[in-house]
Amino acid sequence: MNDSNIDLDFLNVMVTNSNENLMAITREKPVFLMFLRHFGCVFCKEGLHDLAELKQDFKDMGIKMVFVHMSDEDVANEYFKNYNLEGVSHISDPACNHYSNFGITKGTFSQLYGLRTWIRGFAAKRAGFELEMAKNLGDSTQMPGIFLLYDGKIIDRFIHKKASERPDYKKLISSAKAAIRE
Repeated sequence: MNDSNIDLDFLNVMVTNSNENLMAITREKPVFLMFLRHFGCVFCKEGLHDLAELKQDFKDMGIKMVFVHMSDEDVANEYFKNYNLEGVSHISDPACNHYSNFGITKGTFSQLYGLRTWIRGFAAKRAGFELEMAKNLGDSTQMPGIFLLYDGKIIDRFIHKKASERPDYKKLISSAKAAIRE
């Protein structure tokens, strides 16, 4: 998916919690940029759990995980710690400006509350992921999305059609591997 260039100036203004410039990171290594829904979402929690299990794979491939969320840094750090992702790079975006610039929209009723979402939500709840609703966790209508960036370009992406979709993270890791070889 090399045809999608992103605005270089926009990447330069995206700065992580540890003051890392996103553009500079993409010049050094692939970046797995995950836009989270809200920290109370069962699918968000499931995704954090899945990524924690794969963090060594990301490290071995030289891929940097960066999360974009709508909470403050303290709330985010607590959730990342709870899901064994302590110290991960993240960007707070409570106004959803970065979400919007990457084309990630608010969800429709069916995307957020459709039958498939309810069924998957019950399955996630049975797996131990509890729904939480609190304003400081983020906007519950925001959809998630993932972008794999390298050298200032989008090399792959996963844009959720439903809040309940579970991305193939290993496929995204493979995309990064292929991009590094080019």
